[in-house]
Amino acid sequence: MNDASQAARTQGSNKKLDTFPKLLLENARRYGDKHAAREKEFGIWQPWTWRQLAKDVRELACGLGSLGFQRGDKLAIIGDNRPGLYGAMCAVQSLGGVPVPMYQDSVAEELQFVMDHAEARFAIAEDQEQVDKLLEIKERCPKLQTIIYEDPRGMRHYNQAFIFSSKDVQIKGRELDTKRPDFFESEVAKGKGSDVSIILYTSGTTGRPKGVMLTHDNVRITAKNGIERDGLRQDEEVLAYLPMAWVGDHIFSYGQAYVAGFCVSCPESGETVMQDLREIGPTYFFAPPRVYENLLTTVMIRMEDASALKRALFHYFMRVAKGVGILLLDGRPVSPGKRLLYALGSLLVYGPLKNTLGLSRIRIAYTAGEAIGPDIFDFYRSLGVNVKQLYGQTESSVFITMQPNGEIKPDTVGTPAPQVEIKIAENGEVLYRSPGVFHSYYKNPEATSETKTEDGWVHTGDAGFFDQDGHLKIIDRAKDVGKLIDGTMFAPKYLENKLKFFPQIKEAVAYGNGRDYVGAFINIDLEAVGSWAEKHHIPYASYQELATRKEVIDLIQGCVEKVNADLAADENLSGSQIRRFLVLHKELDADDGELTRTRKVRRGFVADRYAKLVEALYSSTDKCAVETEVTFEDGRTGKIKAEVELRDLDLAVPVARAS
Repeated sequence: MNDASQAARTQGSNKKLDTFPKLLLENARRYGDKHAAREKEFGIWQPWTWRQLAKDVRELACGLGSLGFQRGDKLAIIGDNRPGLYGAMCAVQSLGGVPVPMYQDSVAEELQFVMDHAEARFAIAEDQEQVDKLLEIKERCPKLQTIIYEDPRGMRHYNQAFIFSSKDVQIKGRELDTKRPDFFESEVAKGKGSDVSIILYTSGTTGRPKGVMLTHDNVRITAKNGIERDGLRQDEEVLAYLPMAWVGDHIFSYGQAYVAGFCVSCPESGETVMQDLREIGPTYFFAPPRVYENLLTTVMIRMEDASALKRALFHYFMRVAKGVGILLLDGRPVSPGKRLLYALGSLLVYGPLKNTLGLSRIRIAYTAGEAIGPDIFDFYRSLGVNVKQLYGQTESSVFITMQPNGEIKPDTVGTPAPQVEIKIAENGEVLYRSPGVFHSYYKNPEATSETKTEDGWVHTGDAGFFDQDGHLKIIDRAKDVGKLIDGTMFAPKYLENKLKFFPQIKEAVAYGNGRDYVGAFINIDLEAVGSWAEKHHIPYASYQELATRKEVIDLIQGCVEKVNADLAADENLSGSQIRRFLVLHKELDADDGELTRTRKVRRGFVADRYAKLVEALYSSTDKCAVETEVTFEDGRTGKIKAEVELRDLDLAVPVARAS
């Protein structure tokens, strides 16, 4: 075990360091001038040392105390990833309060539900845009008393007595600290590992979001176990770009950063993430499947525009990588000739490609949140990027299973994480028990008792099984796995992920449970298909117009047929080939309720909203007129009309297997 991992074990087992404010003070003492955080502002990376971060947290905590913040109070946090907002989490925890991060792209109604349900008396917002949202809902959130903002741009004329800049709060904090120099340390000392450290709201895939209460021990011990399992070090580099309200960001960008003491960098904006990723060159990286899919789409688009020679080199060496790269990454034997050919590919293709994507320095990369397509997974590993899958939930403080190095399978999510017990119920549902198991759902004892048993076992709602090597394989949501009328297993997420491997397909929704065959809705990727259309001189003026072009539907049909050919080779899934599909006339959108804020499809909502199109999939019609209400960025609504084409497919012949 390396020194940092041993240090993490020492910190994690020391009862005096059982909360994150205590860990912060220890890191400030131990690491001092080493970087704790960075933020890119005006094109320049601005660093915070552990000592500086501790000073800022102290001042903000004292300032909140001077404004009347009490132990047990909630502070809502809304904005992009910013060191100041992460610091606000620790400042609140220092006073025995609970931070409640919210999705920064939430509309006012969504914010209102979380603010009201969490009973937040205080809120800290990144900028004017987020302050305006809070002001819009303030009268409907009677508990909300104080609003604090980070970025002063545009805030000059906001003169309400309950609005403060974070700088002004810190000034108040310095004044209190001068008068009562023992205030901060005494408040921090009162904290215990069993105290609730954060409330994270679920994405609300099937209904209203639930507030998951996690304790310091939940997050800290789980973070420590992940660090030890993967040998993370104090010198890791991480880019924090995913929503702060998401449990994955909280564990990787806060929990593990505080336990291991590594530096977390925040991008300048959502639009600059890819550029910032290349500049930072993280060594430890986490991304949901959608990010890996989008990166692959970018690569494929560029290849389409490259010269014939470059395209030929790319495709040739990617074939080499597929046969060699994964074996090398797993430490398996490879002949000298193949090693030499792979090294040449690294010089000409893999190295430049990883550098372009910002993945050159990756030691460990993880993906989770939903299943990643096996082909996408293998693409990155063949390049030498150590991408691994983990399986987790908000209720587990992320980690349930992890893939050990050298035991990576594209269709499993690994073995139980340290101190995690897993069992499979008779109906195939996965249950687990661990130190990360959540305290409870906030103000929802019924949901808590439905999810967590008295002896600590948690129902995941996912169906899965262990393979012969002890690796867990998740099939789908237990409630979503079904059967066709003939008894063939129907696993919609598996089919959707295979479709989304193609850069032309951004989203897919499969149907088939209790039906004669499988049908699918498909969203095209506007960037990928738009680039293809321009190259083929196909005019279009909007997503809707492009999605209804015959040439585009032909293109998508080719992708679906390739998926069917793959399914035909699997004796368990050959009967679930896609027989009919349509290309949706609009993109599925979180603002329209079709996706969660973490970009997961709300399957039931989509089925209800497009019931007419679902029924059309199971009819003989080849056209279906539809009218859909949409929400624009400014909150206005409107309607779009379209005539959607439905396509029938000839099913691929199952591959005969030797008896």
